[in-house]
Amino acid sequence: MKAQDIMAKDIVCVDMDERLPNIKKILETHEFHHLPVVEEGKLVGIISDRDLLRQISPFVNHVSEQARDVDTLNRAAHQVMTRQPIAVKADTSIAEIIDWFKRVDISCLPVVDEEYHVIGMISWRDLINHAKY
Repeated sequence: MKAQDIMAKDIVCVDMDERLPNIKKILETHEFHHLPVVEEGKLVGIISDRDLLRQISPFVNHVSEQARDVDTLNRAAHQVMTRQPIAVKADTSIAEIIDWFKRVDISCLPVVDEEYHVIGMISWRDLINHAKY
């Protein structure tokens, strides 16, 4: 089995200048945990829901909110994304994908074409959902 056999194909990407409130909304609306970040259509980074938790002040929209808390919302994707994320091609074997998950502390892999355009995503959940016993 290969990446193309189990990858999610309906991928939403964001531009490097996309602001955190919209990124948060996209993640929540689509129930995603990761968003690829692209520049001129090519993968340049990835943002996880955990990245947002680390970047957005927990005091936003609370009584104790201050200007510095609101300022955390003004950050752009390129300021919080993981740069040069590990990515795989559509013909990458599932065994190699599992090796990546075991070797590196990641929970998803973008699938890219030869020009580095995002064509899919594979998460550890996809592996579990497609596991054969």
